[in-house]
Amino acid sequence: MNASILRGARCCAACLLPALLLASCATPPADPAARAAFEQTNDPLEPLNRKILDANMLLDRILLKPVTQVYIAIVPEAGRDAARRMLDNLKEPVVVINNVLQGDPKRAGISIERFAVNSTLGVAGLFDPASKWGLKKETGDFGQTLFVWGLPEGPYLVVPILGPGNPRDLVGMGVDAYFDPFDYLATAQDLDALQIGRFVLDGIDQRARVMDVLDDLQKNSLDFYAQLRSLSQQHRAAELRHGQAAEPGPNFYQDPGKSPAEPPSGGPPQPQSRRSTAGSAESGLPPASASARP
Repeated sequence: MNASILRGARCCAACLLPALLLASCATPPADPAARAAFEQTNDPLEPLNRKILDANMLLDRILLKPVTQVYIAIVPEAGRDAARRMLDNLKEPVVVINNVLQGDPKRAGISIERFAVNSTLGVAGLFDPASKWGLKKETGDFGQTLFVWGLPEGPYLVVPILGPGNPRDLVGMGVDAYFDPFDYLATAQDLDALQIGRFVLDGIDQRARVMDVLDDLQKNSLDFYAQLRSLSQQHRAAELRHGQAAEPGPNFYQDPGKSPAEPPSGGPPQPQSRRSTAGSAESGLPPASASARP
């Protein structure tokens, strides 16, 4: 196993999309209100997604969560924070490339400065002096780039091992793997073990970041799948817009129980005075659960 195999595996995941999309789909309900909720969640593959989530959670219980718990117990919080900063610093070149592709040279410039400062004064990213100098961390991935270019996200997916996502982001993940210069450097310099270690540590670190959130969600949710879907869609919607709220969708003020020609009671409100705080990645509709945040 080497770094090139990891890149290929992530691209193979994107190639699984046709099979996923041809799998059994949930039947849209006939009731208008239920149909509106169905379209809001953007989850026509729900039966298949629930089965994949069950498999993912089983793998998490027997492998990923125990390993992460050992990692948290052995590595002090300061060490975990340093590892997180280092991993984020290694992703900065991909952030730069995607912000350039999105036509945002300002964000790309900030990421270049962050990478230069943290890679040197920050000792390969273990420390973050750039943030203290006002250079805040930017986001940028190819899924976000495709969003900026206007490509639709496609249906909500739960991908084996990788978790919640959608076809656009899955393709973006594969492209980002090829954008990453450290993948090529590891292969060219025969440093595959370091790249594999980075890949494993990144997975453990991401699991550690959501340890408490997922535990609380599993304990207190009537429907863990629906809550996880809502939270992941809200979180991704914020990432796509760099933390800015989405604009209301065209039918945001329409009562789903009434026909489009029938105005809501009390007269139409003024759209300019309201904003959707968090919804699905594209629709601008209110989330299924706005009380919990990732």
